[in-house]
Amino acid sequence: MKDIPGIVLTATIWAYWFGVGVMIHRVRRRARSKREVLVPADRRERYMALLWVPLVAAWMALPYLALTRAHPLLALPELARASATYGALRWLAAACAVACLALTIDCWARMGRNWRMAVTLDRQTDLVTSGLFGHVRHPIYGLSILLMLCSMAIVPTLPMLAVGVVHVALMHLKARNEERHLVRTHGEAYRAYLAATGRFWPRLGARRTDAGER
Repeated sequence: MKDIPGIVLTATIWAYWFGVGVMIHRVRRRARSKREVLVPADRRERYMALLWVPLVAAWMALPYLALTRAHPLLALPELARASATYGALRWLAAACAVACLALTIDCWARMGRNWRMAVTLDRQTDLVTSGLFGHVRHPIYGLSILLMLCSMAIVPTLPMLAVGVVHVALMHLKARNEERHLVRTHGEAYRAYLAATGRFWPRLGARRTDAGER
């Protein structure tokens, strides 16, 4: 029988990174220097990029390899294949993964020309606070973490778990680095935004901010 949750996850992850590629291409067309798009200007982000490239490649490959059962280490464990309860969890995670992709596309659209793959030191972008950005400072990163958790649930192999741990750690490092940069560029407006929003998930009791909404 075909592994539908695995197929859905594989297609979702590939569509997600295809979308990132399209966004990078758009930024690259407008950039004065093509190098600034491919090589982060910020030193911390250059170090993170050394992990990002192999991590993304592994994230795209592992669900597909689990489908093909290319190697016992990469194949789904017996629990994921035989348990009806875990099977239902995998279907739920697949639906959640698709929702993450849809919400991420909405966030990309709201960012528009302000979207960047990395911190840009020579250009100040607008502070976007519409949609999910009114509740969360980094909704795209939060959704990426949730998509990774869905991946780990659907493909509970040791390599995928390792990729997931590294991914979540990098998301935290990248978000903190961007926040330091945005405080420098936006000043008090961003400090107020920090106080009103959560980093990846909405902050309970916080008031929605519309300052600087596009």
